[in-house]
Amino acid sequence: MIQRIVLIGAGNLATQLGKALKRSGLDVVQVYSRTKEAAKALADVLECKFTTSLDELQPCDLCVVSVKDDALESVLRQIRIRTTVVHTAGSIPMELLSRYFKDFGVFYPLQTFSKQREVDFSTIPICLEASSEVVLEDLKDLAGKLSSCVQTIHSDERRLLHLAAVFTCNFVNHCYQIGDAMLEERGLSFDLMKPLIQETSQKIMDMKPIDAQTGPAVRMDETIMNKHLELLADHPERKNIYQLLSESIYKTQNNK
Repeated sequence: MIQRIVLIGAGNLATQLGKALKRSGLDVVQVYSRTKEAAKALADVLECKFTTSLDELQPCDLCVVSVKDDALESVLRQIRIRTTVVHTAGSIPMELLSRYFKDFGVFYPLQTFSKQREVDFSTIPICLEASSEVVLEDLKDLAGKLSSCVQTIHSDERRLLHLAAVFTCNFVNHCYQIGDAMLEERGLSFDLMKPLIQETSQKIMDMKPIDAQTGPAVRMDETIMNKHLELLADHPERKNIYQLLSESIYKTQNNK
């Protein structure tokens, strides 16, 4: 059974996961970060100890490593305590941990996180993978205290989930940013878009995205689309994105 947890990392995901663990009555005993400021800030919230040295990690039942993908292996290599170790990355295979630990796994909450924005962990899918049935059962027990949606997902499937999340979240948000910049340039508020965003998001809760698609590209309305392209003449990158997405929408809609 997992009772004592060490968090390695103090970024967006680690911050929200740490808070969720604390709300669920679990004991986060220590936070590690490269910088004292970040480690102390999260430790203060979680009311636990902190360290900036991986040689000073506290004994624990689970070590959760939540750092940038390109720093992950370097951090794993420096962990000396004997415990179960999991990472939270969407696109890194579980097998990476087998080089360094006997008991290991993946604890991947499928959500976008920000330090200052609270999230309801009970609705977040938590994708698990483990080196053994014993470790998997412990992770399931832990995840079940946080979320009502817990699934065992293989590394290949998790990598695909992460890619789909990039399209569904990161790319969509970038489109929001483009829309915001366009409106701001003309002194208009992005608040005007928010009811549209809410309705679009709500629609796909009730129907498949392909059935929720609207707009001029669905019917290849060249009159409207050419006028849009004229407005984008001074912004070639935005124009290219508009054309690429419009072509993809039209092809998808006509092949369904």
